[in-house]
Amino acid sequence: MRWSKEDVVKAAGLFALGCALCGSLATPAAAQTDIPPTAAQKQPGMSDMALVGYNDLQARSAYQPVIKKQGDRWIAYIGHHGGTELNPLNGEMEANGTSVLDVTDPKNPKYLFHIPGEAIKGGGTPGGGGSESGGAQMVRVCSGSDLPHADKSKFYLLRNYGNTAQEMWDVTNPAKPTRIAVIASGLRDTHKNWWECNTGIAYLVSGVPDWRTLRLALIYDLSNPAKPVFIRTFGLPGQQPGSTGPLPGRMHGPISTGPKGNRVYFAFESGGSGIFEIVDRDKLLNGPKEPTEDNLRYPVIGRVDLPPDMGSHTAFPLLQMEIPEFAKQKIGKVKDFLAVVAESGPNECQEARQMLRIFDISTESMPIGVSTWTVPEASGNFCDKGGRYGTHSTNESFSPIYYKRVLFVAHFSAGLRALDIRDPYHPKEIAYYIPAITKNTDKRCVGKGADEKCKIAIQTNNVEVDDRGYIYITDRANTGLHILELTGPARQVADFSQAGKPPVF
Repeated sequence: MRWSKEDVVKAAGLFALGCALCGSLATPAAAQTDIPPTAAQKQPGMSDMALVGYNDLQARSAYQPVIKKQGDRWIAYIGHHGGTELNPLNGEMEANGTSVLDVTDPKNPKYLFHIPGEAIKGGGTPGGGGSESGGAQMVRVCSGSDLPHADKSKFYLLRNYGNTAQEMWDVTNPAKPTRIAVIASGLRDTHKNWWECNTGIAYLVSGVPDWRTLRLALIYDLSNPAKPVFIRTFGLPGQQPGSTGPLPGRMHGPISTGPKGNRVYFAFESGGSGIFEIVDRDKLLNGPKEPTEDNLRYPVIGRVDLPPDMGSHTAFPLLQMEIPEFAKQKIGKVKDFLAVVAESGPNECQEARQMLRIFDISTESMPIGVSTWTVPEASGNFCDKGGRYGTHSTNESFSPIYYKRVLFVAHFSAGLRALDIRDPYHPKEIAYYIPAITKNTDKRCVGKGADEKCKIAIQTNNVEVDDRGYIYITDRANTGLHILELTGPARQVADFSQAGKPPVF
């Protein structure tokens, strides 16, 4: 039996109500990973986390969610993997592109508009299965009132356009977006961008023809979104034009703390042989820009090369953390950390386990690993459920509600996991939510030919939070967008007195 969207929302709501009524009977955190070991989950699994609202995103494979307050409204922008689906708003088949939703009332998200991706070329496949033709995975949004040289009355969306371009859109009216600029075109690949709204500096993960790697950073000044200004390219030594020898892994994504923190954290090669770099932002932007090995090393403060079985997908800084255990110490009571998450790739555990790893970066030139975390496989027989299992990404917002307190980890078939990270040496799971499959949830396969076996599986892909404290997860296997909230003891770990306050960085 396949459930309708309405059935899923109704069942999830009843389940959440039941959990709220029995909150005082919540099990300890160590036991909270237990879920029924079924091959096809028909009802959501949850602990101290509840479903608030849902949208099927037109059955499109979804990647990055970004939520922005625009006037009195909250708007969610969702980047999609490659593929084509029907847009019910106009009856047209459209390349996946970007979804725009009004989530002001998170219980009733309203689909406003679909911005198509690039036309499918050469067999683009739904679900990001090798080609991103038709997709627009990455979205970032800034208010013109924040950008130094923009129209103060407008809102702007930065997105990639399949594998070939980076674009700027005016989304002041989110129901009628208009494209205002093509920032870069003729690219070989694109992925996970970062945009500093207070400065306009953007780090566009792209591939350009003369570099040896498919992904590096094209750094632009987008303080005036209609007039992009190129600053420089940046990648790893050995990737630059004319270099030889072993080729380091491709860039996966940067996170910047802007002028305030003066750091950019770059992650490379998400599934294995990962690398992360801690980079001096000022030296990166204002130092020598010719892509020589010396110039690529110049702004780098610290670098870690991981073993072949460890990737680096997201590197999220946790800075100036007060450690309760060290409160009485004269030295070392406040430390800096980096949460590094790798990306699982092959289905049904046909790889090394990809996990969260936390590094102490208090001495930036000498990062050292201090803890790891994963969902125990036996807690849900996840290797048998189908699809990818293991980590993919964390939230990237610096909302003070959660920053340095709760970290959210998208864990594919294990859904969304919430961790208490107030003691980075001992991260502790405090809540989880595994969505139910729907009629749109796509199958995932292993083997070939007569040996191929497929299962329908939840694939929680990415997670983000807004400044109200709501949590948004997207699904790689076409299941849609789920809007969640913490409940019970887990909610007490967050600091909701900070709701509505601006991000730390």
